[in-house]
Order: sequence, then C-alpha cells, then structure tokens
Amino acid sequence: MTAAPPLTRRKVLALAVPIMAANIATPLVGLVDIAVIGRTGTTAEIAAVALGALIFNFIFWAFGFLRMGMTGLTAQADGRGDEAEVRASLWRGIITGLAIGCVLLAAQWPLRELAFTLFSTESGVEAAGRTYFDARIWSAPAALAGFALYGWLIGLGRTGMALALQAALNVINAGLSILFVAGFGWGVAGVAWASTLALWLHLLPGIAIVAWILRSRIAAAVPLALILAPAAVRRLLGVNRDIFLRTLALLAGFAWFNEASLREGTEVMAGNAVLLQFISIIAYFLDAFAHVTETVTGKAAGKGDWKGLKRALRLTTEQAAGFAVLASLMLLLAGEALIGLITTDPATRTAAMAYLPFCALVPLMGFASWQLDGLMIGTTRGPLMRNAMIAALLIYLALDFALRPAFGGTGLWLAFLGYYLARAGTLSLGLSGLKRDIIAQASTPTASAREL
Repeated sequence: MTAAPPLTRRKVLALAVPIMAANIATPLVGLVDIAVIGRTGTTAEIAAVALGALIFNFIFWAFGFLRMGMTGLTAQADGRGDEAEVRASLWRGIITGLAIGCVLLAAQWPLRELAFTLFSTESGVEAAGRTYFDARIWSAPAALAGFALYGWLIGLGRTGMALALQAALNVINAGLSILFVAGFGWGVAGVAWASTLALWLHLLPGIAIVAWILRSRIAAAVPLALILAPAAVRRLLGVNRDIFLRTLALLAGFAWFNEASLREGTEVMAGNAVLLQFISIIAYFLDAFAHVTETVTGKAAGKGDWKGLKRALRLTTEQAAGFAVLASLMLLLAGEALIGLITTDPATRTAAMAYLPFCALVPLMGFASWQLDGLMIGTTRGPLMRNAMIAALLIYLALDFALRPAFGGTGLWLAFLGYYLARAGTLSLGLSGLKRDIIAQASTPTASAREL
C-alpha cells in the first residue's frame, strides 16, 4: 500500500463536508415519516409517529458506541498497516451490531412497556405508537450493523462513501413510505415498516461499497479465528462499554438541563427547547470535524506518530474553531429571525430571545470538547472518556445547584456553559498519558499488537 499524502487543511475540509451532509441527512428519515403521515393521517397518528421516532432515536443512540468504537479501532489498524485487522474489525463490528440488535428483538416486549410507561399519552396516540414500535423494532439488527459499517468507513477516511450510504437510506425510506402509506393506505404501520425495510435494504449498497473498497486494498486473509480472537473481542467490548457509559452520562446532562428548565417555568422550558434545536443543528456541522479528528488521529496513533497526531489535531481544530465562530455570529445576527420561524407564541419567543446570547456562546465554548471527544475516540481512550464525562456531569450539577437558585434562568445557562468547559477540561487531563503511550508504542517493535 502506498504511503498516504500528508494531511492538509484542504484534505480536512474534503473529509468533513460529506460528514456534514450525512449528519444533516440523518434526521431526514424521521422527518420523511412525519411528512408522509402528516398528509394522510390524523393528529393522533402524527403524534404517534413522532413519539415512535423519538423512542427509537433514544434506543439506537444509546448504542452509538458501535459507530464511535469502530472508527477508532479501524483508523488505528489502518494507520499501522494491519490490513487483516482492518477487515476483521469490520466483520467483528457487524457481528456485534447484529447480536445486540437480536437481543433488542428478544427484549421487545419489556422495552415497549417501559417506553410507553415513561411517556404520558392519550389512548389513541399510545395505541398507534405501539403499532409503530412493533414494526420498527425489527430494524434493530440492521440499524446497529449499519452503525458499525459507518464507523468503519469513517475510520478509513471514506466519508464520501458514508454520505452515499446515508443518501441511499433516505431515498429508499422515502419511496417505501410513499408506497406503503399513500399507495397501500397502511397508515402508521406503513411508515414504520418503510423505515424498517429501508434500514435492511440499504445494507445491500453497503455490501457493494465494502466489496469495492476491499478490492482496492491489499488482499489479506481474515480467518474466523482472527475475527473472534478473544483479545480483540474484549478490546471492542471494553471500548464500547466505556463509550456506552459515557453516552449515558451525556444524556443525563441534557436531561437535567431540560428538567432544570421546566423548574424555571413553562416559558423558560419552551424557549430553551427552541434554542436546543439550534445547538443540535450546529452540532451536526462541528461533529463533522470531530469525526475527521477520530480518523486522522487514529491513523497517527496506529503508527505511533505523536508529531503527526498533534498536526492532525491542530489542523482539524483550526477549522472547527472557524466554523464555531461563524455559528456564533449567525446565532447573534439571525437568531431572532430564526426563533420567529420556529414559533409564533409570544412567551416562547421572549424566553428564547432572553437566553439567545448564552446559546450563541455554546459553539465557542463547546468546540474544544467535541474535538477532544474525537481525539479520544480515535485513540480509543474509553476509560478516560467515561471518567471525564462522569466528572463533567458532577461539575455541571454542582454549578447548577450553586447558580440557578441565585440567578434563575441566567444561572441555568451559566452552569450549562460550564458543562462544556468541564468536558474539555476533564478530557485534556488525559493528554499527557496519551503522549506517553504513543511515544512508547513508537519505540516498541511489537507495539502494533498492543492496546493504546
């Protein structure tokens, strides 16, 4: 395999742009579902589809470690030129995704009952929501195997292929939704089965993409014993376990922000809900640079190249910082107009405008935490990510308890901004250990078989 060209700012942007597009396209699956049922269904059916999509976004997001863990492990194997492990990582990840998906299928009854116990809904919405759940749960193995495939593609730097796969999913889903709902009149069940079949069918172009990529690389034997090697499986499960716990801590932080907003009043809750939508959209863009960071730092770590890793982190962070500045300026200059597009309720508008300046600071104060997340995912520092997120959550809760009683909604947002700083600060504590391990790896001939 020929040596990869040096990383440049143009290369970083070329890798990031397809991920931005894929990230923005991801929520279109749920949007298409709601749009299709919105033209033919009742209010209860529309609410049921929205609720069902929310439930599955939460369930699948909880297993997002399959994407993140695969990216780091694949990038490291590719960086050290271990072609057999590159291929084994793919099959190992897909098998893990399929296995977890089958466990979710087996546990669908308690999952469904728990989900609808947590949400208070009218009887008509709940009945339709259960119909949606019963069909959509069958997509679990395909969805989670797809996570592993996306992570593998990003780990190899094949971000354009990841975008193509996401586009295929959206096209298939839209076509099936229109056919099943508008054509066959299947209603909520049709929407759910369209999403389920689309997730299974989009694996077919995924298989074609994998075959094309593997043909372009050096052939390497991948015996089943390597795919199921105990040490490799333990590493995969260990990384995924730590990222899973980290994700739970992250979800807890955002859940607390919503709960704290509600305690400040319905208007504050509604206004902050609007502002969180802005943060989510901005995260789709800045996450692209974090994903690129995962790939390029993972490859450098696989080579034991600390200088290359520092350069990769610097180049990606420069562009992430630039986009963060632009995002903050956009929110300050156009935030009022954007709030007006989302809601016409005067109280919600007033609350959102009151806290818009704090929201505009999130990209500036948050991009470092996203970049360090990317670095730690790429170098598979799972325990550090887990511990850092738990520590950041505790710091955030302490700040909220100290500031919100004294300053109300302003204190709520100051604590939330502190949460982003705490995430970056706790992750940065692992930089010295990371440097030490990578330099040690570079000086050890057998380091490629060891875990960073």
